[in-house]
Amino acid sequence: MQGYDARREMMRVVVLALSVLDQSPVPAGTSAADALRQTLDLARVTEALGYRRYWVAEHHGTRSLAATAPEILVGAVAATTSTIRVGSGGVLLSHYSPLKVAETFRTLSALHPGRIDLGVGRTPGADPVTEAALQYLPGVPGDERYVDKVVDLIGFLNDRLDPGHPFEQVRAMPDGVVPPRLWMLGSSSHSGAVAAYLGQPFAFAHFITSAFGPQVVAAYRRGFQPSDTVAAPEALVAVAVMCADTDAEAERLARSAEVWRLRPEGTERGPLPSPEEAAARPLTDLEQSKVAQARAATVVGDRGRVHAQLLALAESFEVDELLVVTVCHDPSARLRSYELLAESFGLDAP
Repeated sequence: MQGYDARREMMRVVVLALSVLDQSPVPAGTSAADALRQTLDLARVTEALGYRRYWVAEHHGTRSLAATAPEILVGAVAATTSTIRVGSGGVLLSHYSPLKVAETFRTLSALHPGRIDLGVGRTPGADPVTEAALQYLPGVPGDERYVDKVVDLIGFLNDRLDPGHPFEQVRAMPDGVVPPRLWMLGSSSHSGAVAAYLGQPFAFAHFITSAFGPQVVAAYRRGFQPSDTVAAPEALVAVAVMCADTDAEAERLARSAEVWRLRPEGTERGPLPSPEEAAARPLTDLEQSKVAQARAATVVGDRGRVHAQLLALAESFEVDELLVVTVCHDPSARLRSYELLAESFGLDAP
């Protein structure tokens, strides 16, 4: 306990905010509706524990993750909570009209003023056929027009489209609301460069790409150009965590997600296997290598080990906020992981 107490002493000096990224995982033997109810339960608990924000993801064409409509889930989470910031992590802007996204999130902001974040990303979030179905019409601008779409989204959110823009006379409604806070999401230097160029906050997805993350965020800060809405660079890091009462239990629980991710994206991936099912599955040499890579990108252990590793991670990125994503088969174990993190970091309940 001495080492753990020493880390608690360090935390009194290093103030680190924790937030939640929820992908609404569907454990084997349960339904997507169960997973969405568990999202609402987890939001209420983490708000009471003192987490700063609660973001929900967007995925399509998979039975593994229930969050297909973040705009609806953001509204549901905001309605069942009262103080925590709620947002998308994130809306896949390549598929959608910037005006429609702006009006959806302005509506959410009108209903829950000062609490709504709008995180946007450019990943497809689906297999190629599902991606085509999302865009539906041939020739719909996708990833190649992503930056233009972000520029238009910023303009619609803040009533500031450039003079001469073909939609200059269009106003995003409802009128007279404080717009949501926009965040650029990404796991590459390209995403960081776009966020810097447009002068927007940047959330780096360490849980997707763990290599060279600190360098990407540092480059974002160096290249940041102040905008009308954001004066200085602001970054946070999304990290995969599995925390339990013992290291052995955390490692056992983490195995489910590691084996689950070996399946192809899309409908073939299926629900999240139990730790017992995951442990019983024989792995090829290639699969064992992939599991080892996934473990290296995930913070796994008891609260002392996880606390120390998260502090080190935040220090390497020079950020004061981490967005924690925890995927495991047992909803109670996922909730317990967030409870242990709140205890170890001394989060203050609202």
